[in-house]
Amino acid sequence: MKQFAAFIQKEFFHIFRDVRTMMILLVMPVVQIILFGFAITTEVNNVRIAIFDPSKDAATRQLTERLEASRYFTIVRILDSPDTIDEIFRRGEAQLVVVFGDRFQEKLQHTGEASVQLLADATDPNQSTTLTGYASSIIGSYQQELTERQGIPYRILLETRMLYNPQIKSAYSFVPGVMGLIVMLICAMMTSIAIVREKETGTMEVLLASPMPPIYLILAKAVPYLVISIFNMGTILLLSVFVLHVPIAGSFFGLAVISILFILVALALGLMISSAVETQVAAMLVSGAGLMTPVMMLSGMIFPIESMPPLLQWFSALIPARWYIAAVRKIMIQGLDLRAVWLELSVLTAMAAALVTISLKMFKIRLNN
Repeated sequence: MKQFAAFIQKEFFHIFRDVRTMMILLVMPVVQIILFGFAITTEVNNVRIAIFDPSKDAATRQLTERLEASRYFTIVRILDSPDTIDEIFRRGEAQLVVVFGDRFQEKLQHTGEASVQLLADATDPNQSTTLTGYASSIIGSYQQELTERQGIPYRILLETRMLYNPQIKSAYSFVPGVMGLIVMLICAMMTSIAIVREKETGTMEVLLASPMPPIYLILAKAVPYLVISIFNMGTILLLSVFVLHVPIAGSFFGLAVISILFILVALALGLMISSAVETQVAAMLVSGAGLMTPVMMLSGMIFPIESMPPLLQWFSALIPARWYIAAVRKIMIQGLDLRAVWLELSVLTAMAAALVTISLKMFKIRLNN
């Protein structure tokens, strides 16, 4: 029995000596439960909306105040002209625009009917349906209270328009997210495992002893996954257009540029992981559990970023897939060109430069050791 207890003690000491294993065993469950607890929600909170109110009367002000007072919406713009509505959506300043009819209160009092139009960005069909449902509920509640208070059957006629995706097809939201997830899976995970495999089997020392500069060895490992990722990207686009019937409404050149840039970011991330770990198991855990879950939970692929706590929203800005998915939706679904995604392009370029620099520096340090 003492020998059995000694073996158990030895295993505990072995685990406690490995800091990375301790992090995976103790810290990862905490991170996972926080992400799943706060990020997974079908509700929407603090979603940016804009108001176009040509009437500017008491009734429209009351409705605007009710929308602002709800926890679902945050009014970011009061529009002066309907011509700016399309620009608001294309710049991503709002996900919903509420358009009140002309002479709203006057028509409501004299005819008993007035109109409100809800314009939603349906690039994310689930979120747009939820948004219009919440707004319709608030307006319907106001109509009911007005009818009960004055004893007149008032009717507020609601018209809902889903922009960019009028059929509310889930594939419009699904395709950009899958593109980001597949690229991250192939590039980051497979690149990190491929390089770590060389170190783990001892063949890396043989390769480093060759006259070829180390940078060429790294590029030689990354280039095949770059080619495979570009091929997979083309396959996904062909399937999305001809099978799922999701058109490329914007610039194909812009979509290609942002996709190749994201592939480079994912490759650089895989190189950095390979420089930080020593075993294939560790590389798979870091690239799998450490990257896949944040990509799915915090990139806006499935769950709206606006509904997350501020800390997770800030953390999501560090995830490359968030910027890539947003750019693909703008180009592919909204029909914009490369100029409309300058922010996403700038962020991904900065990430690529930073990750490549860190990866090369870490790899050179290991070479000197």
